[in-house]
Amino acid sequence: MVSSDMSTESLLASLFAEKGVPQSPAPDAVTAASTIDSEFIPEEPTTFEEADLREAEVEALILKFLMNTASATGAEIAEQIKLPQKMIDPVLRRLKDEQQLVYKGMGSLNDYIHEITEIGAVRARRFSEKNTHFGSAPVSIKDYIAAIEAQSIDKDKPTVAKLQAAFAGLTMCDDLMRRVGRAIHSGRGLFLYGSPGNGKTSIAERITGAFGEHIWIPRILNMYGEIVRLFDPSSHEELPLSSNNGLENGIKVDRRWIKIRRPTIIVGGELTMDNLEMTKNRDSGISEAPVQLKSNCGTLLIDDFGRQRMSVAELLNRWIVPLEKRYDILSMASGRKVRVPFDQMIVFSTNLDPSDLVDEAFLRRIPYKIEAKDPTESQFRELFAEQAATWNIELPAGALEHLIEQHYKSPRRNMRFCHPRDILQQVRNLCEFEGQPRIADISALDAAVETYFGIMYGTEDWV
Repeated sequence: MVSSDMSTESLLASLFAEKGVPQSPAPDAVTAASTIDSEFIPEEPTTFEEADLREAEVEALILKFLMNTASATGAEIAEQIKLPQKMIDPVLRRLKDEQQLVYKGMGSLNDYIHEITEIGAVRARRFSEKNTHFGSAPVSIKDYIAAIEAQSIDKDKPTVAKLQAAFAGLTMCDDLMRRVGRAIHSGRGLFLYGSPGNGKTSIAERITGAFGEHIWIPRILNMYGEIVRLFDPSSHEELPLSSNNGLENGIKVDRRWIKIRRPTIIVGGELTMDNLEMTKNRDSGISEAPVQLKSNCGTLLIDDFGRQRMSVAELLNRWIVPLEKRYDILSMASGRKVRVPFDQMIVFSTNLDPSDLVDEAFLRRIPYKIEAKDPTESQFRELFAEQAATWNIELPAGALEHLIEQHYKSPRRNMRFCHPRDILQQVRNLCEFEGQPRIADISALDAAVETYFGIMYGTEDWV
């Protein structure tokens, strides 16, 4: 919620009225940010031409799969490489005729159990020298670029309802909400800066929710002959199809693609130049997509900007053109340069002053610089009471006044938006440990503050 007299709804409504943005009806309790579906749906191909695949690519996948498994039916092979069985049956028959595989037995519904021969194994080993991949058939880079353009965040301007849903539960001052709303509507990059504990990361993590629920990405990309893994379970959240029979809105889905929640990818101090470039595993021959490719159509948060293992100058030099042109140039292991979309909300979150980190030329390419300021005392009081109610913690009269006077004003300690949550969590843990009712009285608050602020107890502006 917005901690001011102006409600989130009226605040955002006034913001978008100023910009001439159409407003959708206020969301009900269920359909806040979960009803926005992408218009792009990858339809199942019926021919190799429609799939932008060469038959030789499919043959290699089949042989490598059979070499790595004892035997498999045609249906199991089709499931493995994510193509319709009717497309691969002619390839299987030809491979049998060429004695690269044999029928080991009958499957169901006129299917056969296939087993690789020594001739086929020799070819499979030769294919594996290039790369060991034998999973989903790849999607061409051309089809991927078209899909990103169809699902671009520029095509999904957030409404008031979307922003309400995305930031539900966050306490933000009206000015901060207004400025963040403008940045999200623009779809361009922004700097979130200010003291730690004021919600910069929480804000950045919720931005993607304003752009719609899901997108489609390929599991594997074919970038001019090189196999690139794009879908990453550690970064992407797979979503179920709308029906159990492989249909999405009545369309038979191409299983080489996967439906995911619009990505929010967070990188912090561990970021290196390798994370921004295509990296090829020498043993498998498979390349890994960089973070900016994995975050397309979503949000890429550079957390703790200025504290990365790579220098600020390296990062800025690498991205100064993509931020302005909205495309990136990737270098493949072969030496080939490939132009790909750079289509995400880039958020730089830092506790440092952006002007001390970057030069004017780079700041110009990040159109929104937004400071997450400390809460006012009234905002702090409101948030503390809300958090106590949420966790069923009783807040006796005078306890909050004691906390503010003795532990903030007296030691000149700055308030942070995270403090009410963290201090009350300490109180809850203390009460549960001692088997006492959840009461945030003066003694419980004193104990919580002592352990929370630790050795820096009594100092100014440290957390």
